[in-house]
Amino acid sequence: MRVTMIGTGYVGLVTGACFSEFGVDVTCVDKDVAKIDRLKRGEIPIFEPGLDQLVAKNAAAGRLKFTTDLKSAVPGADAVFIAVGTPSRRGDGHADLSYVYAAAEEIGRALTGYAVVVTKSTVPVGTGREVSRRIKAVAPKAEFDVVSNPEFLREGAAISDFMRPDRVVIGAESERARAVMRDLYRPLYLIETPIVFTSLETSELIKYAANTFLATKITFINEIADLCDKVGADVHDVAKGIGLDGRIGRKFLHPGPGYGGSCFPKDTLALVKTAQDHGSPLRIIETVVDINDKRKAAMAQRIVEACGGSVAGKTIAILGLTFKPNTDDMRDAPSLSIIPELQKAGARIRAYDPEGMHGEARQMLPGVEFCDSAVAAMTGADAMALLTEWNEFRALDVTKIKQLLKAPIVVDLRNVYSPADMVAAGFTYRSIGRPTTATGTES
Repeated sequence: MRVTMIGTGYVGLVTGACFSEFGVDVTCVDKDVAKIDRLKRGEIPIFEPGLDQLVAKNAAAGRLKFTTDLKSAVPGADAVFIAVGTPSRRGDGHADLSYVYAAAEEIGRALTGYAVVVTKSTVPVGTGREVSRRIKAVAPKAEFDVVSNPEFLREGAAISDFMRPDRVVIGAESERARAVMRDLYRPLYLIETPIVFTSLETSELIKYAANTFLATKITFINEIADLCDKVGADVHDVAKGIGLDGRIGRKFLHPGPGYGGSCFPKDTLALVKTAQDHGSPLRIIETVVDINDKRKAAMAQRIVEACGGSVAGKTIAILGLTFKPNTDDMRDAPSLSIIPELQKAGARIRAYDPEGMHGEARQMLPGVEFCDSAVAAMTGADAMALLTEWNEFRALDVTKIKQLLKAPIVVDLRNVYSPADMVAAGFTYRSIGRPTTATGTES
């Protein structure tokens, strides 16, 4: 089979590389000449574990190619995937579909025979119908079907998620289109992956409903953690106690400074706007969005309180900048709210992240001193705050941390360390939703 992937961002590049691993002939298209040149040289523009080897292997085998020429890449393809960005539109929070529609029209002009046009980008309900309308407008005689095939990839685990997914959702309304998609995903039938066929609208809504439910689950446990702080309970025991209920499940019940990344913030907001436009408001999701936005800024106050009520003139070491470990993605990361709040309060910031200190982060966080190691960030600092739970931070020697810091103050916003161990080591230690000692709760 032949596939054309429009867009070489996170979704497009991972999806294209994984399809090529299945033996599919994949051509990835992007307008960014510099990015395509880098990919042709084997340079991966994003950090995703294992992606560089997967791209190199399949490019060397001739199954994965990169080009800026969409017009030559579309003819002959069995399926053409639209995997371009759908960021929140400035001013109103709706998903910006301009890149999707531009790609659809270009595809329409390039079609020379039947192809399935697949929306892989996360798009609101009704987008597939509009994609079809726009293709017909520019190419009235084109033979095609539009299919919705949302992605469910977790950054940091995207390749395994693609190769062994919980399910594949396909919104297709012709048997011809369903046949193409079955052939494309045939390798997953061997491991009995559920393939869910639906209408276009249902498939589009499944993606948003899934992401907003997970965002709601995160927000729920964060609020329970805040209550645990007040009453002296341990949020991890609460999470275990409810997560063992099969109706609830254990995943996404880990408290933290709020969700971020490329999906949850924009998708919750986009679904809220879609629901409002259709006169069916989602009050729960509206509240989730509001709580999460406020929570990130509130985390800075936790750090201030741990430092005695003021950080003016103090140096705070920040470990972790990305919204989660095993990615270089800074989009809507809690650090982008927490650090500016600390700076407003007069703090100097020294920061370290294994992958999140590229040029984009430096532009987003002006005035921050970026260090080349956790040790450098902590040396002589008045306090340390852990924002992202990279594995290398889990293994830090608490005795060495105490030696490096000017004052033994640690604010652990990911609950990586043991409260009992930190208190025994002489730290002023604050985490989320856990008693600092056996008899007292965190302030």
